[in-house]
Amino acid sequence: MKSIVLFASGSGSNVENIVKYFQNNSDVSIDCVLTNKKEAKVLERCDRLNINALYFNKHSFYQSDCVLNVLESLNPDLIVLAGFLWKIPQTLIHNFPNKIINIHPALLPKYGGKGMYGMHVHEAVKLNNEGETGITIHYVNENYDEGAIIKQAKVALAPSDSPSEIANKVHQLEYEYFPKVIEQVLMGE
Repeated sequence: MKSIVLFASGSGSNVENIVKYFQNNSDVSIDCVLTNKKEAKVLERCDRLNINALYFNKHSFYQSDCVLNVLESLNPDLIVLAGFLWKIPQTLIHNFPNKIINIHPALLPKYGGKGMYGMHVHEAVKLNNEGETGITIHYVNENYDEGAIIKQAKVALAPSDSPSEIANKVHQLEYEYFPKVIEQVLMGE
């Protein structure tokens, strides 16, 4: 059986989508969801979905081996960042090489880097009158949004699309592609 650990910082809509995608797959288990926000809505979703979830603070992530120890005890085949906003520390990258993937709400290398997440991305896409946007699923390395690209998916934009409408289009791509790509990476396809 292949195991996944998810990291999330917000509402957890991608987490729920991933959990539901794999819930009837006997070859894959979602072992835990880790979050850096005590009040994150993802915790409520995990409770409802009967998924183990843990909260951690900045100290346990960056200045101690607490999160590393949890991950080592779980020994996941894949760590998935599903709306997780903190930069992954070197120690995790080195201990889980090519086992950490992220989804970004734009077509990297455009609109990536520190501070480029959520509505910040969609507002920048709108401001620059882009004709298309999309998602990028990539491996995580030492730099924000610079790891090797696994998959990109595009969606056309109308000049009248608001940042919220752009966000909705991007979310649809996330829900459609992210679980499938996770499965492909897990199965070595």
